[in-house]
Amino acid sequence: MFCSNSVPNVGAPMTDDGSRPQIRFRLAAPVDAELLGTLNSQLIRDEGHRNPMSVSELVERMRGWLATEYEAVIAEESGTVVGYALFCRDPNHIYLRQLFVQQAARRRGIGQGIVEWLIDNVARDVKRLRIEVLVGNESAKSFWKAIGFQEYCLTMELDLPQRHSDQSS
Repeated sequence: MFCSNSVPNVGAPMTDDGSRPQIRFRLAAPVDAELLGTLNSQLIRDEGHRNPMSVSELVERMRGWLATEYEAVIAEESGTVVGYALFCRDPNHIYLRQLFVQQAARRRGIGQGIVEWLIDNVARDVKRLRIEVLVGNESAKSFWKAIGFQEYCLTMELDLPQRHSDQSS
């Protein structure tokens, strides 16, 4: 089902009638898990994430998420999926776990449109949207800062050497 609001895609080329294509948003259904898992694989590759999961594993993980605590919104332009956001609701914030825009559709306001849709349709009763960004993903950090997000927390890790169990005891 399509949600009632759509936004003009201001960066898109004009159509033959001089208008710009509309970006339409719809909430994902369980049947969208395969699509979202495939797009998630592209997101992992594009952002340089170290997640080693295969597309089929990502699809199954997405299916589980959509069946439990997560929801997704899908952005479409002229019937073609151009992006999505995966989020979950918390009493105090919306946690935006994934935001992805197809490479050919980037820098046209689609990512910002998805965030605006979330603010208008999902985040009405909370105080903030929360995201995580990989430290080395400079383009994502620039995007989020450009639309008003501020740094709040830094998660740090220590890679530990492989440990082998002592089989002699």
